[in-house]
Amino acid sequence: MNSTAFPHSGASLGLLFRQVRDAMWARMKLELANLGHDLTFSQYITLKKLAMGTAGVTDLARAAEVNPGAMTRLLDRLEAKGLVSRTADPADRRALNIELTESGLAIWQDINKCGERVRERAMAGMSEDERAVLTGLLERARDNLTSTES
Repeated sequence: MNSTAFPHSGASLGLLFRQVRDAMWARMKLELANLGHDLTFSQYITLKKLAMGTAGVTDLARAAEVNPGAMTRLLDRLEAKGLVSRTADPADRRALNIELTESGLAIWQDINKCGERVRERAMAGMSEDERAVLTGLLERARDNLTSTES
């Protein structure tokens, strides 16, 4: 399909988004592997979310785009590695607070640098203004598609 919006690539917008996402994650896996980190994309996103503070299983599952059952298994693996801890929520005994351990925070500092290198590589050759425009346009496209308005 040749789109007039992408006359040089022949790619549709959705395909281009997917290709960029896949290329970024492939580069991220390479960066992580080079530092000896064996993490999945969902584990990376979970650690990133927890680096911002404690969270519950449902919030983490939503951020990593997995179901709560899969998130529980993912947390089991991260807890076995000593990267996260789960404690009872004093305000709701049915809920757990999940947070990074000291080891998890140390790993996050390292893998966050991997993410920065990948983002920098993705935007290589772009001026600060071009980077801001690209980010703004992508945010607008996301917001247009996730808006509850018809």
